[in-house]
Amino acid sequence: MREGHQGTGPGAITPDGCAVELYSRLPVGDEPDIVAGAVPAGARILELGSGVGRVTRPLLERGFTVTAVDESAEMLEHVSGARTIRSPIEDLDLGETFDVVMLASFLVHTGDVEVRRGLLRTCARHVAEDGCVLIQREGEDYHTNLPRERVDPSGFTVRIVSSEPVGDGVNAVRAEYEFPDAVWTQTFRARPLTKEQFEEALGEAGLKVDRYLTEDQTWVRAVPAG
Repeated sequence: MREGHQGTGPGAITPDGCAVELYSRLPVGDEPDIVAGAVPAGARILELGSGVGRVTRPLLERGFTVTAVDESAEMLEHVSGARTIRSPIEDLDLGETFDVVMLASFLVHTGDVEVRRGLLRTCARHVAEDGCVLIQREGEDYHTNLPRERVDPSGFTVRIVSSEPVGDGVNAVRAEYEFPDAVWTQTFRARPLTKEQFEEALGEAGLKVDRYLTEDQTWVRAVPAG
């Protein structure tokens, strides 16, 4: 388990506290529609941190070719129809480029600055010159107005219980997922980033914002800065 990360509940737990069974139950949100609206039809997509393939499946159904990367073998066992690669994202070097590189699930907000730099360098290393990188950011109120909860139409409740400073601009975040038959928790470290800090981090990796894709600016289309 990574320092500051913990997960509880049935089944396998990954090093960052994610429960494999939990993620296999979570419904697909609007991510596939956001992606499809921002990239060319039939694009080759490198999905970094694919997990169980919750977003992979609908992207494949829309005609994209997906290479799914995750560090958890248990997560990748659930992925079908895509090329799968087990690797920490920051260490990945496939020697090839893609039309689209995806970094979702707020991974850009990792508490470890060096890991974040590694994640963004991996994005820059694998995106084609005329390609793009799609990044999911935290919303402005992610670490405030807590606790808060959302009841999903499919019948489970997700709560962001707390976000407590642990030093160096990093917060320890605790989330709970309550289903009728099971409960999972995840504690992880996250670094809030202002829009300016986020764009500066992109610049360090040789990327720049092309446009923000959603009104809340949580989804971003970036391109090579050169």
